Amino acid sequence: MASSLLPVVALLALLFGASRAADFEVGGDAGWVVPAAGDSSTYNDWASKNRFLVGDSVHFKYKADSVMEVTQEEYDKCGSTHPIFFSNNGDTEVRLDRPGPFYFVSGVTGHCERGQKMVVKVIGQNEPPPAPPAPPSDAAPAGIGSAGAMVAAALLPALIVLGV
Repeated sequence: MASSLLPVVALLALLFGASRAADFEVGGDAGWVVPAAGDSSTYNDWASKNRFLVGDSVHFKYKADSVMEVTQEEYDKCGSTHPIFFSNNGDTEVRLDRPGPFYFVSGVTGHCERGQKMVVKVIGQNEPPPAPPAPPSDAAPAGIGSAGAMVAAALLPALIVLGV
């Protein structure tokens, strides 16, 4: 019986385990720029609304500026003489190759202090996603949903062949 479940487990692993790396455009259409006056949390607000996984990339587009990856201490003081990574080519992609926080700041004097800085929190592929928010109290009970129905439909032929 256990050996007959092996193909089903393999199919589930393919369906749920395989994920594609995402490329996030930092700042959207505006790109990596000094935020408007009084809007110093622009990039951290943007980062907090996204889910970053190991293997994803963040893409910085900018003019007459730069981007540095720095330590938390250097992020907090808005500067670094020895950044982990530095680029000033106007079109920089950074691959998020490990779980944990990544700290980015502009390398142009005064830009970080005006809010051009960001923390990206990366989770590992095998870490559970954050818990979804609780549904409103008047919401209908949750079912398997359309994604669950599609998985069930995809697995049905394999289950029938296996006699499971």
